[in-house]
Amino acid sequence: MAVPGRRNGLMEDDEIEDDFLEVEETEEVEEDSDIPPHLRPLAEAAQRGDADALRLALDDYNGSIDDPVEDGDTVLHLCCLYGYLPCVQILLERGASIECRDEEGAIPLHDACAGGFIEIVKLIIEHARDPDFVKRMLDTTDVEGDTPLHHAARGEHLDVVQLLLSFGASPKTTNLFGKTPSELADADTQVRRFLETLVATGSVTSQ
Repeated sequence: MAVPGRRNGLMEDDEIEDDFLEVEETEEVEEDSDIPPHLRPLAEAAQRGDADALRLALDDYNGSIDDPVEDGDTVLHLCCLYGYLPCVQILLERGASIECRDEEGAIPLHDACAGGFIEIVKLIIEHARDPDFVKRMLDTTDVEGDTPLHHAARGEHLDVVQLLLSFGASPKTTNLFGKTPSELADADTQVRRFLETLVATGSVTSQ
């Protein structure tokens, strides 16, 4: 799973100077990039969330839409990771797989849940349609044994946690370290209390 960069604001006095630095840094990144040249338009469009550029890149690309473009991530992984809903919609319309795994064994749903992007989570679940398909995604574990619910709980995204549970995600599943989703949320947080109460009472509606 790639890690999104921080977005820092710039002071007006620094804008011109920083613009020159940004150009130099961008050129340096492109030269040293591990992303093959033919995949860079796809990766760059996904990282920027540029829907128009993504459409053009897809139109010009002759390979599979599910080809890994960066750190084993497909374009769909990246758009879910950065929370770009319009780009995710385009990719699903173009036939991108919602079950492709990155180098850490995560599917796009893991990324969307980790970022708390509930509209993307809803879209992926709606796209799956078949209840058995949805359950299979919810039960999918990455290399550390984490399910999408583990990722949502770690990020303390209560709305995503509740949505996953409503579709049958298990709050009792343990990862390779023996941790349930609730144990990945910080102590005395709303998500931690919610999940602990849920497990204790067996009621998804418990608050």
